[in-house]
Amino acid sequence: MDNTLNTKAFGKNDIRGIFPSEVNSALFFSCAKGYVAFVLEQLEKMGQKIQAKDLLFSVCMDARVHSPELKKAIIQGVNSMGANILDLGLAPTPLGYFSEFAKIEPEITDNKKVMGALIVTASHNPSEYNGLKMTFNKKSLSEEQIKEVKKLTIELNEKSSGYRQAISGFCKQYDIVSNYQNKIYDMFGSIGKYGDKKIKVVVDSANATGGIVAPQLYRDLGCEVIELYSAPDGTFPNHHPNPSDIKTLDDIKKAVVENKADLGIAFDGDSDRIGAITSEGEVLSGDKLLLIYAIDLIETLKVHDEKPTVVSEVKCSQVLYDTIEQMGANAVMTKTGHGYIKSKMRETGALLAGEMSGHTFFKDRYYGYDDAIYAGCRLIEIVAKNKLKNPDFKLSDLLEPFTKVFLSDEVRLKCPNEYKKDVLEKLKGLINSELFNSKIKDIITIDGLRIIFEDGFALIRQSNTEPVFTLRFEAKTKEKCDNYKNTLVNLTNKLVEEYTTQKV
Repeated sequence: MDNTLNTKAFGKNDIRGIFPSEVNSALFFSCAKGYVAFVLEQLEKMGQKIQAKDLLFSVCMDARVHSPELKKAIIQGVNSMGANILDLGLAPTPLGYFSEFAKIEPEITDNKKVMGALIVTASHNPSEYNGLKMTFNKKSLSEEQIKEVKKLTIELNEKSSGYRQAISGFCKQYDIVSNYQNKIYDMFGSIGKYGDKKIKVVVDSANATGGIVAPQLYRDLGCEVIELYSAPDGTFPNHHPNPSDIKTLDDIKKAVVENKADLGIAFDGDSDRIGAITSEGEVLSGDKLLLIYAIDLIETLKVHDEKPTVVSEVKCSQVLYDTIEQMGANAVMTKTGHGYIKSKMRETGALLAGEMSGHTFFKDRYYGYDDAIYAGCRLIEIVAKNKLKNPDFKLSDLLEPFTKVFLSDEVRLKCPNEYKKDVLEKLKGLINSELFNSKIKDIITIDGLRIIFEDGFALIRQSNTEPVFTLRFEAKTKEKCDNYKNTLVNLTNKLVEEYTTQKV
């Protein structure tokens, strides 16, 4: 019997691929076994002699049509190792993370604590994709840890006599949604009100997981909520669940303006990324949104003479970093990817972090992971707080620093994964000041190439999840910004074509 697994879907931050050719029940069953073996190894290194029967993990899934099948395989894999499962059912990814922190009745958990979460999701990817996010000891698995799970998955699969094995651990269902909503309400109370008025918010859940949690939660917090596409449907019939793609935000922009709402909040496929819309219908890029959060945090902590650290990634505007520093706080740049962001937060003791994609991480008053529903609460709180001082306040009032530069939207260029590294390496050798007709001050290579000019930057990096390059540009004039963009896009396309043509 051939037990060979296709492990192509193992990535740097998670497992992700097309169903069923790259991700399927056989892979997830074996991966679940590899994950349990990994946890047991980690605990032994920590000096804890714990048996599989004493382990409890939570499992949840997004709304994709094949997620139930994959979740079932995960449960069977974990149980076959003797470990136990708390089945959270359909739930946002951050509620999977939350299960490690939540107070859960001991009779439900059999007096065991949740030691990790297994989350079946492909986040913002198209409906034919699926994947798996893994945590242990309240942290997402790092790139190296995912490699270890992959190794153990392959080893255990080769030793296996078949896909289905005897089940020895228990599996219990649990309503994490109510637990989460109660916890968030306890944190915020009636933040959706200012005086005798309510914050009006449009919520677009994209027929994904956000709709089962956020609209009712925001109402409980005092907001007037206008819902778009709250019912989960894994075919995503209304639009793709990716708020960093501005084409998916047409309906919420229109609804915000037509309803004279104070803001709009959009979620991705598993609700760990937020998209935000101003009352004028402007889409807030991730760096603009992070600056709004940072300004509020810095001004709040200034009272206690605290100078927080804020982490972001290479795609973000220089305006973000400069403004944070000018306000007396610390700004740190790192690689794109939730695993890298969380690691850098722990390393620096940061209270806030965010990515261009809308992943936002609050260690201030929260647990430090990316939760778009919670991020929406903080945004509502900021609006209400400012409208109490000035009824005419708008989110755009906080974005004055961005009026001094021209920013491009994110550009995505297709490139087969096997050529990305070579294209970037060749590109690096071709970069010079004459090419851009502008002096290059520095080239940052922590994640792709961030070319720093005297008046802006040009960035190209590999996507961690898709066969594309992502690019972004900034300058003090539109002409300069367009020049950086056109130059790098044309050169990159030329190199990609050369490599793919060679293949043919």
